[in-house]
Amino acid sequence: MRIKVNDIVQVINGDDRDVRGKVLSIDYEAGKVLVEGVNKVWKHVRKSQKNPQGGRLSKEMPVQLSNVALYCQACSKPTRLGARYVADGSKERYCKKCKASLGNIAPPKAAYATKK
Repeated sequence: MRIKVNDIVQVINGDDRDVRGKVLSIDYEAGKVLVEGVNKVWKHVRKSQKNPQGGRLSKEMPVQLSNVALYCQACSKPTRLGARYVADGSKERYCKKCKASLGNIAPPKAAYATKK
């Protein structure tokens, strides 16, 4: 899984299709991601000291990871991600459509550095 927290993703399937939002959290075991403003439900809350008003609260629920795609800022499209080694030996994420870099994944390793 190459999607990280604070990435901008676009929903590609389901009721909220074509909606973009920021990733708030990721559950790796369940394969779900919580996206800001997507898959909103009503949570009914009883009156308490913490919530004296009670009533209905709107909150986001997790979406299956396969139903979101990273939104590339460079090509302005939802895209798949790839991983590649850079000349200094560090590993980075990149857009499969426009080949733009999307940040490092791993620090440089001498074994993967290209010889000059």
